[in-house]
Amino acid sequence: MHTIKLICFGLAACLPTMVPAAATAPVASEKALREECSAFSQAGMRDCLAEKAEASQKALRRAEQKMAGTLSKWDEDNKYVNQAKAKLVASNTKFAEYRGTQCEFAASLSGGGAGSAREMGRLACVSELNNRRAQQLRDAASDLPLK
Repeated sequence: MHTIKLICFGLAACLPTMVPAAATAPVASEKALREECSAFSQAGMRDCLAEKAEASQKALRRAEQKMAGTLSKWDEDNKYVNQAKAKLVASNTKFAEYRGTQCEFAASLSGGGAGSAREMGRLACVSELNNRRAQQLRDAASDLPLK
């Protein structure tokens, strides 16, 4: 019985250090995303990547909204809060432009491959970049001291 209590105590003591590690799991690369969807036919793979891109877009929207909300609660002078909010809006716009151009480039790397290969490359790129941006925003929000 004493051993079980020690094990439970050890797990309880380690749990707080395990949670942050899970919360900051690495973002899947384009290659990893394609591999996750590779068990399907080509049409199924495209659908799988489209679902991942859509899910990543939703995660990005949530992270952008959370960041905007966190800035409103930031323990800083209003002048700097307002500057940061304006920079966030500008950054979100520039990110969307970058993502579009970068993912067009990624799609072009399929060369003369079928159109679906180009689209799958683009979708994997969109998904990875959205997830990376969402993680950046979550990390930035978690570092701000709140009121």
